[in-house]
Amino acid sequence: MKFEPFLKPVITGLALIITALILGGAFKNRNATQDSISVVGLGTRDFESDEISWTGSYSARAKQAKDAYNMINADREKVKSFFLSKGFQSSEFSFGGVSFEKSYRTITIEQNGDQIKSEQVFDGYIATQTVAFNSRKNPALMKKIEAVVDQTSELINSGIEFEGSRIQYTYSDLPSLKHNLIEKGSQDARERAEKIVATAKGRLGKLKDASMGVFQITGKGSIEEDSYGGNLDTYSKYKTARITVRLTYTLD
Repeated sequence: MKFEPFLKPVITGLALIITALILGGAFKNRNATQDSISVVGLGTRDFESDEISWTGSYSARAKQAKDAYNMINADREKVKSFFLSKGFQSSEFSFGGVSFEKSYRTITIEQNGDQIKSEQVFDGYIATQTVAFNSRKNPALMKKIEAVVDQTSELINSGIEFEGSRIQYTYSDLPSLKHNLIEKGSQDARERAEKIVATAKGRLGKLKDASMGVFQITGKGSIEEDSYGGNLDTYSKYKTARITVRLTYTLD
């Protein structure tokens, strides 16, 4: 066709224009990405737990389940009297239900010094009951619980197989604490960004993006590393909470 000699230069020209537009847009986006700054701020706070929980358990053994039950009931009265004698009110602790477990012992049969076989033989029942203490925003009760933990050996000396767990400490208003840390972390990130930009003779623009790290609670003074999924220490009375906040700002 007679227009064919002119068609190829036109197509080539259009292709160059389109390529230039694409490259120009990419360059612009690249500069938009580069003309920003990301900083990480830290919000941290030391605090004292205001909740405490502690449990103990005791057991009784007998050949018959009913005998084990009667024994555990008798022990319950002794345990109750013990804690009342330490200044607790009956409303300040509670007993759990009685659980039963079958007990077995191993019998080994030998002949001429060689073991022939061994078998498990039923040896009766073990009845177990728990006693629990909890306190929230009650410093006096918390102190009583902390003090009695070291005195339970008196129960053992009286023939009761008592075993206490570790005290657990928690905090009653974690949502408020978390909000406070986010505010501190955001303020810290903002101040860091302003210092960096001011040092570089620049000017901070609008907030472009914000993200938050995981909530960490560790024992005060702990050297435990932050966990990817977050830490929640329940065994330290005095704790440190912290959270990181990442802010991205544009640069004017």
